[in-house]
Amino acid sequence: MEFDLSWILLGLPVAFVLGWLASRWDLRQIRAENRQAPKAYFKGLNFLLNEQQDKAIDAFIEAVQNDPDTSELHFALGNLFRRRGEYNRAVRVHEHLLSRGDLSRVDRDRAQHALAQDFLKAGLLDRAEDALRRLEGTAFEAEAHLALLAIYERSRDWTQAAAIARRMQEANQGDFSGRLAHYLCEDAQALLTQGQQAEALQRLQQAITTAPQAARPRLEHAQLQHRMGQSAQALHTLESLAEQSPASLPLAAQLLVDIAAATGQRQHIHQLLSQQYEQAPSLDLLQALVALDAQIEEQSNDGETKAPGRARLVQHLDREPSLVAAAQWLAGEKLAEEQYHPAVQRALDHAAKPLTRYRCAACGFEARQHFWHCPGCQSWDSYPARRVEEL
Repeated sequence: MEFDLSWILLGLPVAFVLGWLASRWDLRQIRAENRQAPKAYFKGLNFLLNEQQDKAIDAFIEAVQNDPDTSELHFALGNLFRRRGEYNRAVRVHEHLLSRGDLSRVDRDRAQHALAQDFLKAGLLDRAEDALRRLEGTAFEAEAHLALLAIYERSRDWTQAAAIARRMQEANQGDFSGRLAHYLCEDAQALLTQGQQAEALQRLQQAITTAPQAARPRLEHAQLQHRMGQSAQALHTLESLAEQSPASLPLAAQLLVDIAAATGQRQHIHQLLSQQYEQAPSLDLLQALVALDAQIEEQSNDGETKAPGRARLVQHLDREPSLVAAAQWLAGEKLAEEQYHPAVQRALDHAAKPLTRYRCAACGFEARQHFWHCPGCQSWDSYPARRVEEL
């Protein structure tokens, strides 16, 4: 049987036409998909700008389904999930990105950083720590160190926190000497609860060397010295506090009154407090001076009743309008209608009580005691050494 070449000649044009039609169909399909993906993307962007996060997520999911290889859409979707509090879905999106073999190094680091943020927001600190550790040597290293520092501070792991702070300081990422001093003070407090006073004293001395301008190490050092019966040395420590950080002296006012009673150096301490009071009047300094006036008056015992402390309260009211000082002055006064005095005094004390609190300058959290580390926003040194009434 002879092979007829005419069929080949007729089949070639047909095959060419069929191939051309198939390619045109593929091109149309690709163009349709490409048009569909941007349309869904811009729809999601429009919803996002209008703060319609639910609809934006639906649009971005549609865009990701149409173009699963686009990493930017995955990042946008993961960030939206995190902002909505859907941390599990955000984690799945970013873990999917990290599992892709075609992801660039830059996008891989970015996905690792986003995954760490997901764990942080979800409160999964162990997994967040591991994710942040993987960012060493990347463009996100500084941010990862700050996040790790926050984790260790929250968990009160001062040894790990100090190690991170030293690394950041060595890398010129900021001055962390103040925080390092706080960590040493926290260690000292832990040692004191275990009865290890000598070791605690050593930590506080190291904290003073680490941050000479910091107030907390000197104040807690003086408190421990006074507790150990070294009141003269405690006075010397507080004198250096007045030189290095005079604004913090009100925090040591009551301690100075106790030291004056223990050492008998009332006049010297009175002069120290008076000098600071003249420069910056303070309720704590005022009350310390009133207490010292009473001690000095009692010691003189000359038979006269001068009541210099009460006069000092009136002088303070001339300089600074103070409900706290007014209530304190009224407590020692005899009124014409004394039967009403207790009720008036209770009302004044109740109104003045909130004014004696301390307030965080970062978040506004108020407390009856002074904090070095705000329990509200976790900021360090955010509490001024002044009462609410004085702010």
